[in-house]
Amino acid sequence: MVAERSCVTLACMKHIAFLVLFFVASAGLAQDADLINPDRPGIADGSAAVGRGIFQIEAGLERDHGSDGRSLSTPLLLRYGVSKAFELRVEGNGYIHADGANGFAPLSLGAKVHFADAPSLGVIARVFVPSGSGAQRSHTTNGDVRLAADINLGEKWSLNPNIGVASQDDGNGRFTSGLAALTVQYNISDHANVFVDGAVQSPEEKGGTVSLIVDAGAAWIVGRNTQLDVSAGWGAHGTTTPNVFVGAGISRRF
Repeated sequence: MVAERSCVTLACMKHIAFLVLFFVASAGLAQDADLINPDRPGIADGSAAVGRGIFQIEAGLERDHGSDGRSLSTPLLLRYGVSKAFELRVEGNGYIHADGANGFAPLSLGAKVHFADAPSLGVIARVFVPSGSGAQRSHTTNGDVRLAADINLGEKWSLNPNIGVASQDDGNGRFTSGLAALTVQYNISDHANVFVDGAVQSPEEKGGTVSLIVDAGAAWIVGRNTQLDVSAGWGAHGTTTPNVFVGAGISRRF
């Protein structure tokens, strides 16, 4: 009887150990899947919201070389998840240091709504209120709305297209322009990726031509809640785009 009970006890312990390992492994997989997913550094924004109760900071440092000189900016995006599918956003280019044009850039107040999963779709709307300081201060209200999608092409490749419309006043009068952007991403691993992307605006200013920006970069996720990124690009067409720009940033989820 003692031997029989020992066998039963040993069998139970094996089953319990198996269940513990199963749940630990499952939890590990769930944690790996729950990684930060910032909108930076690509030009196109993602379709997913950050999630209920999540506060996320996406900050960077960018150096632009244009026909009118060089500038240094500190782009910043703040995101807060009201629900699983809805987030509030505050966005701007931060403090801009340029030749004779220093100051804080105007801020936008916006929101993102995620409304479909297959493919993943979301709508992002922004309103740039009169704000800023110094030479960067804006006295007009501008805005845009974009449809964003995330399309997985297997385990390694993905597409992130955006399309939208903007209403702006550049000092020469109000005009409406079409917006389009596309990011092509290759996932080296769950925690690292490289990408190329581009963005088009037509017209880029009132009575102007088409602007085209091309960009490439990489991002690394550290742990689960932090991402580091680097990118570089150039203005392939247009008069309002920088000739060359380089940037780096950090995103942190709380």
